Amino acid sequence: MPCTTLLAGKSITYDGSTMTARNEDSGSTGFCAKKFRVIHPEEQPRLYKTVLSHQEITLPNDPMRYTSMPNAVDDEGIWAAAGVNACNVSMTATETITSNDRVLSADPLTKTVSQVRGTEETPGGIGEEDIVTIVLPYIHSAREGVKRLGSLLKEYGTYEMNGIAFQDVDEVWWLETI
Repeated sequence: MPCTTLLAGKSITYDGSTMTARNEDSGSTGFCAKKFRVIHPEEQPRLYKTVLSHQEITLPNDPMRYTSMPNAVDDEGIWAAAGVNACNVSMTATETITSNDRVLSADPLTKTVSQVRGTEETPGGIGEEDIVTIVLPYIHSAREGVKRLGSLLKEYGTYEMNGIAFQDVDEVWWLETI
């Protein structure tokens, strides 16, 4: 079963709460174990370097505590699939989606380093492995999460297509990087 996300806003839930839920697929080749972590502000990097794309991002000096569900083995990056921060804002950021040639011609993905420099293929920009870590510790609402991620995507681009959900007590937002 592919990754599936459910979103519910205040107007459709019985008690007026907001909800997001998502499963994570691992394909037919195996299972990717996760771990639960609480990241305290002093543990959050100030200079973040992606593993897959070697992109360096300077992060703000005021992160807040947050939880994350990264891969148990972190040899391919953090992959903090989902989390909740100290302001009770949650996000999930590893739903891979697809696009089409028409959309990609209007808004192309970030070129790989090999396409730009002719070197070994390495994606540029940010991707699933990075999003929770560089967004969640710095947002105070779901709407602010969309704005922060949007500005990071504008600055660095992305090398893949994803669906990202943001939730707080008042709103649920869905952002697609198609």
